[in-house]
Amino acid sequence: MPSERADIHNFAAGPSPLPTPVLHKAAEGLLNYDGTGMGVCELSHRGKEFMAIVKGAEANLRELLAIPDTHAVFFTQGGGTQQFSSTLLNILSYHRLRKTQLDQKEFVPPTVDYVVTGSWSSKAAAEAKRLVVSPIPGAEPFAKIHVAASTKATGFNSLPPREAYDFSFKSDAAEQDSNTAFVYYCENETINGVEFPADPAASGAFPFDLIPAHVPIVADYSSSFISRPIPHVERHAVIYAGAQKNLGPAGTTVVIVRKDLLVDTTEALLLGNVPAVPIELEYKTLADNGSLYNTPPVFAIYVSALVLEYLLQEKGGIKGVGATNEKKAKKLYEALARAEEKNVLRTKVKQPEARSWMNVTFEVVSKEGEDREKEFLAEAEKRGFRQIKGHRSIGGIRASLYNAVTEESVDALVKFIDEFVANHA
Repeated sequence: MPSERADIHNFAAGPSPLPTPVLHKAAEGLLNYDGTGMGVCELSHRGKEFMAIVKGAEANLRELLAIPDTHAVFFTQGGGTQQFSSTLLNILSYHRLRKTQLDQKEFVPPTVDYVVTGSWSSKAAAEAKRLVVSPIPGAEPFAKIHVAASTKATGFNSLPPREAYDFSFKSDAAEQDSNTAFVYYCENETINGVEFPADPAASGAFPFDLIPAHVPIVADYSSSFISRPIPHVERHAVIYAGAQKNLGPAGTTVVIVRKDLLVDTTEALLLGNVPAVPIELEYKTLADNGSLYNTPPVFAIYVSALVLEYLLQEKGGIKGVGATNEKKAKKLYEALARAEEKNVLRTKVKQPEARSWMNVTFEVVSKEGEDREKEFLAEAEKRGFRQIKGHRSIGGIRASLYNAVTEESVDALVKFIDEFVANHA
């Protein structure tokens, strides 16, 4: 079994590969967890053993990402797509209550700003437009959805320049003069291979300094979570991430929420002009119950807890993980640059600082009468490279370099690319 696994290089965009040592330990726990004589999936989710797993996972995640005490951390279900709804509904309730505290009794629908840099941020904005429609015919919407910046015109292969941001507020606006519920961005676009740079001072970096402290910031980190440090983690109102890229199996989602946003959404609903929030989506309920309001995805949380332990104990924490991921991405992009010089392969994201460390997208240049992409994929399959075909919506090739993808796998892919180029230049 180990030799067969070692022969495969899994570059899947998600669910992603997991560290082999973690899988061995998870397999043991699936049969007999910590000497209990019961598998982890057979334990009571409210028993001391599983509660210790959840608390340990939270503590390790806080250490890994330097999450401040001002923020709550919990695990839930539904993936990033459910968080498109959850963040909107919860923060609209928070905004409604906050405006009442400021004695602004007349309701004016707030604005929600979306930064659209790819497929997932597009879907988040579309879901928001759907949810803010009032069920009362002719009534005002619960909020206005505003696209503050978009790179759709460039095919989502770049990041907005700083001057392109058109937020619904002035950067120096006081809270009582602002009516923006929050600003949303997706840190890494899995399909398009675009990612905001890690250095806040880099060209194309997300413009935190243009957003007043009182305007909440929401970030979708699903496909880049725990791959490197999060810039300005304390400035975020909400950070969410599906586990299935870097953290664990599909089935659980991590949500990091600033504690003042943990509001009673029923109280906001009674004031009017906000949509109802299902109880399982209410952040306050999930945080108050320590991720255990309902039966959680036990196995997915357990494996995620093992991954967090592994990263802290074996991989040098978030700095070590980030350094390795940067090295892997650099090797692959350098190989693609060599291939592009020979007009054999072509990187899709032209703006270097916008190129994702996690999802490297490129295409095979075919000459008339040839289908070199088909040839590339067929040869890759023979050599053990799995799941590198690009997303069906944009085609091409995509190699995802998540945490568990080893440097050895990246080196093997680079060698294959160099050989492919030598044979077709």
